[in-house]
Parts: sequence; C-alpha cells; structure tokens
Amino acid sequence: MTFLKHPGCIYVGGEWQPTEQREAVINPADESVLIEAPVGSAAQVEAAIAAARHAFDYSDWPRLPMTQRQAAMTRFLDAIDARKDEIIAMIVAEAGATQMLAEFMQYGIPMKHARRTVEVASRPAITPLPLEFTPNAQGGTTLGTGVVSREPVGVVAAISPYNFPFFLNIGKVVPALVVGCTVVLKPSPYTPMEALILGEIADEAGLPKGVFSVVTGDVEAGQLLTTDPRVDLIHFTGSDKVGSLIQAQSAPTLKRNVMELGGKSALIVRADADLQQAAAMGLMGFVMHCGQGCALTTRHLVHNSVRPQFVEMLKGMLAHVKIGNPADPSVSYGPLIREVARKRTEEYVAIAQDEGAALVAGGKRPAGLDKGFFFEPTLFDNVRNDSRLAQEEVFGPIGAVIGFDDDDEAITKANASDFGLSGAIYSGDPGKAFEMALRIRTGGVSINGGAGTMQSDAPFGGIKRSGYGREYGEEGLNEFTYQKVISFHAA
Repeated sequence: MTFLKHPGCIYVGGEWQPTEQREAVINPADESVLIEAPVGSAAQVEAAIAAARHAFDYSDWPRLPMTQRQAAMTRFLDAIDARKDEIIAMIVAEAGATQMLAEFMQYGIPMKHARRTVEVASRPAITPLPLEFTPNAQGGTTLGTGVVSREPVGVVAAISPYNFPFFLNIGKVVPALVVGCTVVLKPSPYTPMEALILGEIADEAGLPKGVFSVVTGDVEAGQLLTTDPRVDLIHFTGSDKVGSLIQAQSAPTLKRNVMELGGKSALIVRADADLQQAAAMGLMGFVMHCGQGCALTTRHLVHNSVRPQFVEMLKGMLAHVKIGNPADPSVSYGPLIREVARKRTEEYVAIAQDEGAALVAGGKRPAGLDKGFFFEPTLFDNVRNDSRLAQEEVFGPIGAVIGFDDDDEAITKANASDFGLSGAIYSGDPGKAFEMALRIRTGGVSINGGAGTMQSDAPFGGIKRSGYGREYGEEGLNEFTYQKVISFHAA
C-alpha cells in the first residue's frame, strides 16, 4: 500500500523538499518496512522555522478575521475526513493500533475535538474591562476603561510522540493554526507518516504557504526547534525525562512551554464498587494500545475486602484478550512500538518479581508470534505502592494491584506519586467518590466510568511530573495566545 504522495520529502514552508537521508519505518506487528521515510537536515529544519517566522510576521494569516481562519481549518478537516480510511490504515500499520482503537480513539475522538476547537475559536478575541475611577496627578479623577485582546503567541514548535500520533498531531496543529499561529510539526521518527500526510492535506485545503511545515529528524532536529529564538512556544507530548530536557533547552530564550508528559494514574476501587465495571476499566488501564498511554490507569488501588475478587475478575478477562496483528479486525491487542519497548517491559516484570509482587497473568512473550514486538498483558497483585513498578512509568502492558483499607489510605497512596495526570474512582456512593476526587492531586478524575469518552470542552493536562498547561476546550485554545491590555480614557 502506498501511504504518501511524496514519500521521500518533508514539507517545508508549503513546499515538498527531498532529503538526503532516509530511515525505515517499521510495522511493529510484523517488522516489515512500511516506507523509507525522509529525515530532515538541520538546514531544512531551520528553513521551516524561518518560513513560519516570516509567515507569522508578514503574511495575513495572524490578522485574518477569525471567520476566514475557521473556514480554512474547516476545509483542512474536511480534507482529512475525505482520506479517513487511508489514515486509519496508516494508524494501524505505523502505530500498531487495533482497528477499533484506530477508528474510534485515534481518529474519531481527535476529529471530534478538532471540529469543536474550530467552533470554540469564535469566542471573543477582545473583551471589555469595567469602567474605573482613578485619582490623577491634577487632583481630579480619571474615568478609564480598556479591553483585553487575545492574540496568537507566534511560531509554535509542535513535537509529538509515537503512541497516539495522529490524535496528538491534530490536537496541536488545529488550535494553533485557527488562532493565527504558524506551526512547525515534528513527529516521532517511529511514526512520521501520520504527520507528513497532514502536509499533503494542507496543500489540498489551500493553507497559505509558510503557516505549516512538517519536519522529521533526530535529537538534533528537535533541539533546533527548542533552542531557536524565532520559536515562541513549544507544545510537547512525551516522557517527563524528555520534557525536562526540552524545558532546559528552551530556558535561555524563555520560551513558553506546554508539557503533556507521563503518568502513573490510580484507579481506586472502593468496597461498594461495581466490581465488574471496575475490572473492565482496570483491564483497559493496561491493555489499551498495549499500555502505551500516558493517562492510562496502571495502578489499581483496591479495597482489601474485594481485592481477591477484583484480581480474579481481571485474570478472567485477560484470558479473552485476543493478541495478534491489528490488521485483523478481530484482534483486540496488538504490539508494542519497537523491541526497545518490549525489553523495557520485560525488565519491569523482573523488577516487580524481585520486589515481591505476585504475578497473576502474562509476564512473557506470547507463543506463536515470532514476528512483531508482542508481549502478553501482564498483571501483578500484592504490589507495594513505594515499589518501582508502582512509581515508574513502564509505558507497557503491566497492571499493578495495590491494597488499601480505608478512603484516607487510598487517597494517600494515589497522591504518593511523582505524576499527576489522570485517575478514576469506582464506588456505589458517587457523593463520597466526588469528595475523594477533590482530594486527589491529578489533572483529571473519572467517577464510575466518567462521561464515556473524552469531552471536547474539557481541559486535559497534569501536574507535577505529568507536565503543565492544558489541551482542548477554551483553556487549550488559549495556550496558543497571549493577553494584551489596551487602556484608554472613557471620555
């Protein structure tokens, strides 16, 4: 299958440029080479930054009426939807997502968010301040007022990871562009196609040249984006370790950063919970996308009175997980992205066993799958909350069950983490669950399954080592703007 129209090129300032270097993109399910992807040079990355800077400073894009940018971004999203089947196939092949996950979570939800983002951009860019009486130097009183103007922050470097690449590319590019910023998008080397296709779609939608570029490259390319003074904002999703490096690299130029980083989110199961529903949520917490999700609930804090039942339910559910190549629509669980991810998962299995945790299920490579980076979904019980398995982000398919005896202990253990991105509570008493949710130090908590899917108007992000800043909704849109106050006499 041919995935890209310009397979050896990157998208710089609205033009397709060939690269001298290539790097194989591998299908993680069968290790076949999908494409020899372009690897941008330092000069090409700098050219993309220059194009974005010029487009922001001198083109009409930042100064267009909002309705015109909304129309342009609607054309952009329409052009994406016209290639939906092609993009979903790309997500399955490149990211290793199952068919259902690719269509629903990796394509459907980000497109829903994106459409809503374009709508939300209609909120007033200029809002009035109240009239105010202020004493003046002449001994009189000045009647003054003013307005607050929200304006695009400038050139955005959007850096995305490999786990939900299309989702996160759209979540960065659409809000940045619709408010009037210009964007240089750099994807993970593992998943460049889901970014490069957006360059093709920008052409199809007629976006002005220079407002959007897609570059690829190694650590050097990323460092150029994080250190160049022409870049105003870095919007990064990835690990906390890389996030801290980016923050340090951007510090000399005092860039704004939005960081959506790692997680070790807690699922709290009270004694009065519906255990069937809680176990189903717990299963998704480490089985969805092979555990490669920052907001997944991989720590299961379960009341000791129901913990044995919860563990047995989870074990039974794991027996029905179908492992295999996600190109097969009946498969519910695919591969990790690369061999390095599988080895890291194996290392954490050994760490957990050394720490005294009880292996309930999984813990090894599945039989009969000689190709691909597969690893069985793995469950440990009797995990200590201060253990490495409970405290460190594996980014692989391992769930850790930790007991507690009362609500205060559950909250203390949930908060005893360097991360704070997400969380969940299952309880037959929603009021008590809500009180507990208010005490948990994290960016989001769902009660008894939450709203079903991610809400488009809900801000998403974390605290502590899970990062700062918010995505989606009006708060996420505003991350790409700054506030200017213009004051004047009222008369």
